[in-house]
Amino acid sequence: MAHKILDNCINCGSCESVCPVTAISEENNKRIIDPDVCVDCGACKGACPVDAIEG
Repeated sequence: MAHKILDNCINCGSCESVCPVTAISEENNKRIIDPDVCVDCGACKGACPVDAIEG
């Protein structure tokens, strides 16, 4: 199951820069994870400074 970015995301981009498959992008001033591209590695979760990624 792909990771999901929660509403407390501060749109800092830390998650996007560590994603090995470029599954994260910005949309409407918030980061989103494309579930069709996400490989569920967890790199984004570890990089998030506000713990806004679940999965």
